[in-house]
Amino acid sequence: MLVSAEDVRVGYGPHEVLRGVSATIAAGELVAIVGPNGAGKTTLLRAIAGLVTPTAGRIRCFDLDPARAPRRDLARRLAYLPQRYDVAFPFTVGEIVVMGRYARRRGPGLETAEDLVAARAAMARCDVAALEDRRVDASSGGEQRRALLAQALCQEAELLLLDEPTAALDPAHARALFTALGAECARGAAAAVVTHDLNAAVRYATRLIALADGAVVGDGAPAEILASAAVARAFELELHVGVLPSGAWFAVPA
Repeated sequence: MLVSAEDVRVGYGPHEVLRGVSATIAAGELVAIVGPNGAGKTTLLRAIAGLVTPTAGRIRCFDLDPARAPRRDLARRLAYLPQRYDVAFPFTVGEIVVMGRYARRRGPGLETAEDLVAARAAMARCDVAALEDRRVDASSGGEQRRALLAQALCQEAELLLLDEPTAALDPAHARALFTALGAECARGAAAAVVTHDLNAAVRYATRLIALADGAVVGDGAPAEILASAAVARAFELELHVGVLPSGAWFAVPA
């Protein structure tokens, strides 16, 4: 098991955001984490990444406590893409992407030929290869997002934690992202994706975790969980889950 969370509680000051969350992520899984605004989705992802420390409970990531493990050791195995990522300097797209190789370098110095091959392969997968020499701050919001996704893929991590990765992406690039994540999982990695795109969740995820008010209200097969009464109460609306003639699943408000 790559990730194990047991009865995890996380609070910010007096406000408890996660209230006894237990969940796992195994190699090869593409896990979608869904729920209404304020459900605790981002906080759960940050806790797994070791960016917030639980007030109670236990998290293990690669058998390490992510809040206390050396960051470089964790970064060799875990890639984290936050919901918001501000680039403070005028880096090019290529420079941003190759930063994903930092934790794999054996010492100081410039990127190696191997790093550049990995970066360009990731840029091709995220359709930003033509933007390699363009400044990130001169790119559109969707192009910036794809560059950051390429950075995460370039890291070649065992676990990818992505918070709203398809925000600002058009449908074609959103589909390409989930296809790329599926390929990563097929090679033995795992991905956990916080998303409000329920169609993508039911179509591409192998498992779905639904949160509401800081607690897990569903964990299992995506179609089954999205069609459950518990998820309908969480979103305050019923969802119609079905299959298109192509065989693809979909989920829409009933």
